[in-house]
Amino acid sequence: MVTKQFTGSPEDADLARAGSLAREIFSDVANKWAFLIVEGLGDRTLRFSELRNEIEGISHKMLTQNLRMLERNGLVERTVHPTVPPRVEYTLTEPGQALRATVDGMCGWTHQYFGHIEAARRRFDA
Repeated sequence: MVTKQFTGSPEDADLARAGSLAREIFSDVANKWAFLIVEGLGDRTLRFSELRNEIEGISHKMLTQNLRMLERNGLVERTVHPTVPPRVEYTLTEPGQALRATVDGMCGWTHQYFGHIEAARRRFDA
């Protein structure tokens, strides 16, 4: 996942402006894999393989790319234990936990309106 480097103040980060840091951050974290990783970690610390087992359908490559992106954005902390073989664990940081509250809200919204959306899709596709 290649991202541009931005400089400037947080006040300059306008989500409505193309090329803004705010838009890049939003694009990074608002994808299905990032949401599922944040939800999968929850308030736990998991190894890579444990996290992969939590998220059905995610490939090794996609999990690696998204964990790196979340770590780069300060949402996930990666800890390497000096063992043979090395043991690597992942946990959400404070900003990652705050994002988790948003993800939990999205999950709640999905459960609340699942029937409505399913019916609308059937009507649309008919």
